[in-house]
Amino acid sequence: MPDAQTPRPHDRPGERDDKDRQLDQSRADSDGTLTTSTGVKIADTDNSLKAGRRGPTLLEDFHVREKITHFDHERIPERVVHARGAGAYGHFRVYESLARYTSAGFLGDPSLRTPVFVRFSTVAGSRGSADTVRDVRGFATKFYTREGNYDLVGNNMPVFFIQDGAKFPDFVHAVKPEPHNEIPQAASAHDTLWDFVGRQPETMHMMMWLMSDRALPRSFRMMQGFGVHTFRLVNDAGEGTFVKFHWRPLLGTHSLVWDEAQKIAGKDPDFHRRDLWDAIDQGRFPEFELGVQLVPEADEHAFDFDLLDPTKLIPEEQVPVTPIGSMVLDRNPDDFFAETEQIAFHTANLVPGIDFTNDPLLQMRNFSYLDTQLIRLGGPNFQQLPVNRPLADVNDDQRDGYGQHRVHRARTSYLPNTLGGGRPRPAGPDEGAYRHYQERVEGAKIRERSDSFADHYTQARLFYNSLTGWERDNLSAGFAFELGKCADTGVRERAVLQIARVDHGLAAEVARSVGVARPDPAPAPGHDLSSPALSQAATVMDTVASRMIAVLAADGVDASGVARFREEMAGRGAVVEVLAAHDGEVAAAGGGTLAVDRAITTTASVLYDAVVLPGGTDCARALAADGDALHFVTEAFKHAKPVAAVDEGVDVLAGLPLPSLRLADGAASGAVVDQGVVTARGAGAGEVPQAFATVLSGHRVRGRAVSSVPA
Repeated sequence: MPDAQTPRPHDRPGERDDKDRQLDQSRADSDGTLTTSTGVKIADTDNSLKAGRRGPTLLEDFHVREKITHFDHERIPERVVHARGAGAYGHFRVYESLARYTSAGFLGDPSLRTPVFVRFSTVAGSRGSADTVRDVRGFATKFYTREGNYDLVGNNMPVFFIQDGAKFPDFVHAVKPEPHNEIPQAASAHDTLWDFVGRQPETMHMMMWLMSDRALPRSFRMMQGFGVHTFRLVNDAGEGTFVKFHWRPLLGTHSLVWDEAQKIAGKDPDFHRRDLWDAIDQGRFPEFELGVQLVPEADEHAFDFDLLDPTKLIPEEQVPVTPIGSMVLDRNPDDFFAETEQIAFHTANLVPGIDFTNDPLLQMRNFSYLDTQLIRLGGPNFQQLPVNRPLADVNDDQRDGYGQHRVHRARTSYLPNTLGGGRPRPAGPDEGAYRHYQERVEGAKIRERSDSFADHYTQARLFYNSLTGWERDNLSAGFAFELGKCADTGVRERAVLQIARVDHGLAAEVARSVGVARPDPAPAPGHDLSSPALSQAATVMDTVASRMIAVLAADGVDASGVARFREEMAGRGAVVEVLAAHDGEVAAAGGGTLAVDRAITTTASVLYDAVVLPGGTDCARALAADGDALHFVTEAFKHAKPVAAVDEGVDVLAGLPLPSLRLADGAASGAVVDQGVVTARGAGAGEVPQAFATVLSGHRVRGRAVSSVPA
């Protein structure tokens, strides 16, 4: 199997599959002429029908009445959770047959190219909220297999807040805007959420993840995905194997910093949506590898936690993640509402060979998802919408209802029947029918949880122990910010006491930040176990593919130097944009011009991964006098991003209020790298792209001294 960090060529761009053709069939043939919904051609849609030019509007204007009526009914209820999302089409291929473990066809044949639709989302906010809020991200994948649709509905974190679906309404009500004033939007930094956390200790493992960098992904393309629950694979012999699903981005798992995330929410609230759309539109197709952790049924109780507990993960050091297939996202939707908004995921959309376990949260999700779609999409026929329609044949006796598009020709709609020839007939034993895993279940009806679900702190501490120093600092700052937004002192105190049960030192830091008493040492797991795989420091850091680099320019810029730099970085897969005080172009040193991609006043450093100051005496003089340009560089440095400067651009850098840096000196100096700042002069400028790419591939410059740098 290919290594998880080794990029592989994807299928031909633009290659269309069965799902594309199916969607095409839903689009009416047209010569482009405006018509009514019944196909009547319309010559004027700007003026209503009136009795005279200044007379009353006539009710007989069927076109305008239809137009307004449709407009009045355009909105459907948004999802209660995961309301804000973005999606894309793609395809999946398994590397090797998994028939040993599962009868699922799409996992058993490496020659199959299974179409998929993936929807990424935030959890707490409304459809109009910002992309970069601190939140869990949804990662839901619909596989259009030959045996029916399979939905892997997960998140970008491997665990969840609660253990039983009965608590889901309570958790969501707590994290949503507070009911008396509908504040705050898309934020967990408020009293009701932390009041819930302080009294519901099972949340602590997930809260560690939520306060970490994992809640601030750099992009959907650089975000892991997890199935969260333990599922079961079932082979042709009816033998089961427990499985945890993992999606890993080939670009690595990278995050924003909190200050940057907040500013992006104002500068470009569609940051993640735009990033995904632009990447696919420009042919930089996101690719994810699907991995599994497989546990034999005989080992169900071999762990110090319960496999059915959704607040627990299986450390990779105990059960490695085995890569099994690759998913490439290579086509944007044509209609956001019809596709991304109307796609209906459901954890119970299974295919033969994949089954549930008795996870009590998963069991309630199996009810809730279908129930939600019934109200959102207007009735039981939402599976007939093109984006939801399976490629497999649909042959059932489900009739009528809102949104019924199928024209049933059979006389009968029941089984058994004689008048309809006994059809649709049940599948025979060898025809690929779904078979539920046979498991003996018995017990008294009881409202209790298993004692094996009772440990809420061991894995929370495991996660904390697994983080590097900078990750722990960011996590502590996350707790401090969130609890600092809580007005009720008691809420802060109870939350800090819960943190103390994970790590007393962390709790003491947070207590000091939010102004509550340092907690006494509390009963805590006290172990030193860690799982290095949980740290983002262990992710891919050897590529600059798709990274956004800003080159600041002004009249007198060394245009040839910028062109060489752009060409070299583009060859590594990075995207270079030239920013200036105005759109259009700037004059180049020695004659000619350099095209400008964006005016610096329309963008910001938080929207880029790195910044470069090019050469040119007049250019440097102009940039040194431009407050927007200087702020751009200073802010990028503050956010630990790579910075580069060449020739006279080095002088601009030297004039900024940054910590003492070693900079290139003399008329000709090779590349100098200090704290992620790359500088060179003269002939040494040719060394900058390689040195800069090395720094940029690390995502951020950890340990850079930024405390005294202006925001």
